[in-house]
Amino acid sequence: MMQTLDTARAALERYVEVAVDDDGSMTFRHGDVPCALQGLELAEGLPVLSLTCVVGWDLPRDEDIPARIGLRAGEGLFGTLGATASERGWDVTLRYAFPAVGLGEAALGTLLMLVVSNASAVRAELV
Repeated sequence: MMQTLDTARAALERYVEVAVDDDGSMTFRHGDVPCALQGLELAEGLPVLSLTCVVGWDLPRDEDIPARIGLRAGEGLFGTLGATASERGWDVTLRYAFPAVGLGEAALGTLLMLVVSNASAVRAELV
């Protein structure tokens, strides 16, 4: 799994500044969107990367954020949008998990940037 995370780190560092934790998980920002990337071995020989982007937080409760992201979710190819109500408003995330077997640095970087670019585009529409 560490080799997959090392490849992911190198791929991300082509585009953004990356902070790496002791367990190999990473955090980074794409514009105003904070993101976290973690890896796990789902089954022997099946490394999976899980990317979470925080699209927005404390968005106004009086806006119908779930309906807006529901419409937007049908337009995106990579990731699942979700909205959670909190005391301070709506929190919106985009999550994407995928098997990373066989992906080289360039391909992995392209895939990750497609996901985080989508998160940034959704943020621009909501905030």
